[in-house]
Amino acid sequence: MTRPVHILLVDDNPNNLKVLSEAIQGYGWKALMATDGESAIEQTEYAIPDLILLDVMMPGIDGFETCRRLKANPITENIPIIFMTALADAKDKVKGLEIGAVDYITKPFQQEEVIARLKLHLKISHLTRTLEESVQKRTAELTQSLHNLQQTQLQLIQSEKMSILGQLVAGIGHEINNPIGFIAGSLSHIEEYTNSLLSLISLQQQKFPDSDPEIEDLIAEIDLEYIHEDLPKLIKSMSQGINRLKDISLSLRTFARADISSQVEFQIHEGIDSTLMLLKHRLKGSGNRTEIKVVTEYGNLPPISCYPGQLNQVFMNIIANAVDAFDETDHQYFQQTSSQPTIHIITSVDSQRENVIISIRDNGCGMPLEVQARIFEQSFTTKPVGKGTGLGLAISHEIIVNKHHGNINCNSTLGDGTQFTIILPINYCG
Repeated sequence: MTRPVHILLVDDNPNNLKVLSEAIQGYGWKALMATDGESAIEQTEYAIPDLILLDVMMPGIDGFETCRRLKANPITENIPIIFMTALADAKDKVKGLEIGAVDYITKPFQQEEVIARLKLHLKISHLTRTLEESVQKRTAELTQSLHNLQQTQLQLIQSEKMSILGQLVAGIGHEINNPIGFIAGSLSHIEEYTNSLLSLISLQQQKFPDSDPEIEDLIAEIDLEYIHEDLPKLIKSMSQGINRLKDISLSLRTFARADISSQVEFQIHEGIDSTLMLLKHRLKGSGNRTEIKVVTEYGNLPPISCYPGQLNQVFMNIIANAVDAFDETDHQYFQQTSSQPTIHIITSVDSQRENVIISIRDNGCGMPLEVQARIFEQSFTTKPVGKGTGLGLAISHEIIVNKHHGNINCNSTLGDGTQFTIILPINYCG
């Protein structure tokens, strides 16, 4: 059932109220009445009339002040107000229009004129509301469409990046694993052969201490004693290098697992460790910046059902951003505070054992509130042109919230660092 039109009549003259009320009710409109400005304001707030006929000259606050108060109130500011006045001064009419009235009716009024003006402004008010509703609806539709488009773009970018990364890592792994295996196998034989040769030389020197002068000259020239001491160290260093290459290869495979089509059981700590391994070169000191210390406090986490490659990308984005922040921080900041650039990673399970919690905190210079409020927006970046795309944290938010039904938030204070907290369900099945 359609609500009848309500018109508030405000006049200190009972005869005027009676005449106007009868005229209004004859058109099926409902009349509300007030005899002063204070009661008109009070009645308007709870009755919300469709239009107000307001007398200018009244006891207490006049019509102009009543209009000002109604227009200053968000609840009543959009109700059209028509002044009724016996004043013929153009300045008074202009004054009323400036403070928000939509029209004037001059006393003594003609009933036909009053009804005609009421119809006109009720129609204008209805059209205005309809237009505003249409605009709001269309704006909401466009906003949702834009949001859906941005989400689709992020998902396409994410899928493409993971696909390319998976193919790249698979190719690199295939290319380097074979020579690594060959070198590692050969190195064990080289170590054995070297030890045998050095033992033979030592034994020969013991059995034949007086050797040929030419041999003695060569021994001095090549510094046999130094070779005897350094060669095992070289072989040990080569072995450590091979192990390092194996670790990097394993970290690449762990980091770039492109389990896009289905979720798998995954230990979060493996992903964090592989990320730190790949960023190890950036954690070392360079130039004026000292080495970045990484402190890990791992809780007893169960494997969780997830897309490992995507979660590893989130860890990479957040930790790499922390390193970037240290690179951009004046090195004197840490000298003055006698502190070392540090990234603190803490993992735990919540009290209900339904979620894992990952906290990644740095002690950098922090972010202002206006930057913090926008960090998950697509294409928003504070980095110089060519240094960042503004997609890293937007994709991270997409991965955590939409792909894993988790939560990610940031808490940062200028001069006191930044902390990202990630909450992931243990047994979520997407």
